[in-house]
Amino acid sequence: MSGIFLCHRSQGKRARAIPAARFDDLDQCWPVAERSGLALAGPRQEANRMHHDLRSFLDRLASRGDLLRVTDPVSPDLESTSLCLRALREDGPALLMQYPTGSAHPMLGNLFGARRRIEAVLHGRPLSSLHELGELLAALKEPRWPGNLREALSQWPELAQLALVAPRTVAAAAFNQQVREGAEVDLGVLPIQRCWPGDVAPLITFGLVITRGTERRRQNVAIYRQQVIGPNRLIMRWLPHRGGALDYAQWRRERPGERFPLLVAIGADPATALAAVAPVPDTLSEYEFAGLLRGERSRLWHSELTGLDAPAGAEILLEGFIEPDDSAIEGPYGDHTGYYNAQGEFPVFTVQRMRMREQAIYHGAYMGRAPYDEPSVLAMALNDVFVPILRKVFPEVVDFYLPPEACSYRVAVISIRKQYPGHARRIMMGVWSYLRQFTYTKFVIVTDDDIDVRDAAQVLWAVATRVDPARDSLIIPNTPIDYLDFASPEPNLGSKMGLDATRKLPGETQRAWSEPIKLDAAVEQRVSSIWNRLQQDWRAGTDKSSRN
Repeated sequence: MSGIFLCHRSQGKRARAIPAARFDDLDQCWPVAERSGLALAGPRQEANRMHHDLRSFLDRLASRGDLLRVTDPVSPDLESTSLCLRALREDGPALLMQYPTGSAHPMLGNLFGARRRIEAVLHGRPLSSLHELGELLAALKEPRWPGNLREALSQWPELAQLALVAPRTVAAAAFNQQVREGAEVDLGVLPIQRCWPGDVAPLITFGLVITRGTERRRQNVAIYRQQVIGPNRLIMRWLPHRGGALDYAQWRRERPGERFPLLVAIGADPATALAAVAPVPDTLSEYEFAGLLRGERSRLWHSELTGLDAPAGAEILLEGFIEPDDSAIEGPYGDHTGYYNAQGEFPVFTVQRMRMREQAIYHGAYMGRAPYDEPSVLAMALNDVFVPILRKVFPEVVDFYLPPEACSYRVAVISIRKQYPGHARRIMMGVWSYLRQFTYTKFVIVTDDDIDVRDAAQVLWAVATRVDPARDSLIIPNTPIDYLDFASPEPNLGSKMGLDATRKLPGETQRAWSEPIKLDAAVEQRVSSIWNRLQQDWRAGTDKSSRN
């Protein structure tokens, strides 16, 4: 068959096949797969919705009044953090600082400091909300073969988007406009930030780190902070459970004495940047997932030096290696915890080539006390992604919330439809074990489905009225803990605590469990009409008094 056929099934009508596009024309079509059941791919509409580079996305933000060009000189040393913090607190625009002091390159800040700009990455796509994004991730993480033709047709609008997964390699990339190599490499030409007064040195905060292990063809794309320690040297700070660290550890085991290839892309397109922080299943690469977000296949440029692929639309690309046994002490730096973190030893990335667009835009961010930093805003948005993923394995889950004030991952509150004694403890174990994003979650609070887990007042009420500290607390010692968590007794090792804030069933208590007080429905209906009239009378009297 020479083409892709998507199906449209109207209510009460037979399904019909609609030719969508030839496989080699995918980048010339605009797939639309609405949740109503329509999956029609025709000529691309509103091409500006698909952003293969950062600049086209910034143009779109500017057209919506959501990008502010700053012409005042702003120093990357502390001043940019202060300015971006003010913009974020006021739900303000992204900031393009055109004249950062000490650099000829513009600096972009607060790009993902508002949820509307994160959702704008999905604008016009079938994945029109972050919740739908989570549903697709859940389907990809736990795929299920349809049982019959009707079920297959109902799933096809979602699965048809997988045609957009495979990235394509391109020969040209804008970052090849300027190439520095060897002794010419100088990270000092970039407006790299020093975010807080106690930070030891400038820090690359939004560089996409591209790695690959020895066993899989899949490349890992993630964001790790990188301390500048020389014109061409960066400390690569990654935690042991993260993809880049796992690739590096595997490389050292199987290829001892060989240098580890690495790429860092700065100023990438928004879909790739978002994919780098999303809970992408291990079976899918971030580049593949970015194609789903964008609605068009990712465009990659192949680095002959490292054998890795970079997003072709990036503003800046750093190519190089981690030499065997090359490491350095990193930190301290202000972090999302609101404290300066302890120092630690991490590998050093030596940059051999530095590629840049003309007037390359340096994309940076800052990490500070949650919820007033970009990682917190991203975490709040991606919270909606986790709910469908958890429901795929635990259908009894009603809602899941990571309070941003708790560093966005250290406390999780989850509501369930409780079915049996011990159910809450099973959910605690599931949260800690199912997704590695929650490896470092210290506290899990489980409530009944009558509690809104996003309302702190309701959660505290449930804890105060449904928890006996001895019976309903689960403490597990000697578990993996974020090394930034100085409250743990040992680096990387600490305890976890679960609280069962659900109503107790027989077997969990010998006492009769009280029912919560509720208003009478019939009385409420009658009193509502009285109250509505009283409100009108009160407003009329207030208006009359103000006129007098």
